[in-house]
Amino acid sequence: MARKTKDPGIGYSTRENAQSIMNDDGSSNVSHMNRKRNINDLYTFFVDISWFHFFLLIILSYTLFNVFFGLLYVAIGIEEITKTRGTFFADFLNGFFFSAQTLTTVGYGGIAPKGIMANLIAAFEAMIGLLSFSFITGLLYGRFSKPKASLKFSKNLIIRDFKENKALMFRLMNSRETVMIEPEITVTLSISEKDKNGEFKRNFYTLSLERNKIMYLPTIWTVVHEIDDKSPLFKYSKEEIKNLDAHLYLLINYHEESFSQKVYQIYNYHFSDLMMDVKYVPSSSFDDEGYTVLDHNKLSEVEKMDV
Repeated sequence: MARKTKDPGIGYSTRENAQSIMNDDGSSNVSHMNRKRNINDLYTFFVDISWFHFFLLIILSYTLFNVFFGLLYVAIGIEEITKTRGTFFADFLNGFFFSAQTLTTVGYGGIAPKGIMANLIAAFEAMIGLLSFSFITGLLYGRFSKPKASLKFSKNLIIRDFKENKALMFRLMNSRETVMIEPEITVTLSISEKDKNGEFKRNFYTLSLERNKIMYLPTIWTVVHEIDDKSPLFKYSKEEIKNLDAHLYLLINYHEESFSQKVYQIYNYHFSDLMMDVKYVPSSSFDDEGYTVLDHNKLSEVEKMDV
């Protein structure tokens, strides 16, 4: 009989067609309400967002700063920094480009502040520029130096004949060229079912695996859970397993050579990704000189089982 495990932090309560509490890549899928924010959240926000959004925010902030100060120079009189060109737009462009030179501390010398007010604004803007670029430099270092796993998982789960029973399988690999040292995995099965009162409730099981830890991994690891009489899936038929409202929550940790420390990654499978009576095709082969060649495109490729 399969032993239930305690709630791993997801919660027992659920409802019909409830969305997963985490995304496939392990990121949170929880909407927060009334959460208090503080200045320390800025660092986490800028480190965790995508590179595209990171540089987009920098460009937008840089542009808005220069627009604001460009308008400020026009407001105090563009003559404070250079001769007027007769139109608002032309004067604004002079103010905008002078602001860009001041903010970045480039200072080409073609335009320079002459009055007290212009000098005060330029001095204040230069200070903001120094602080801003120091902040951005720190964020860039934080983003590059943040230890992060880079695992790829097969897009599908499979159930196939295995020994005298059947087995649930998926594959994973390192998307980097480094070798994963002592990778270890924990797989938790979550099944949402109706109780006697007609209410939906999650049941959790820690799945026993053929191997949950190996010495090192240079290629691909096929993780196998044998569906024997001790498995929580043993009581279900293949069709019932396919229709289960169930998730696999994976926690993998290993020593990453790139950062010289242990890294973690979470992943989530839904049983809608399940395929029956297929097997994974080999993803590694040998070249003419005998070296192992690993094809990343074959991680999720399957073929029908021989009857």
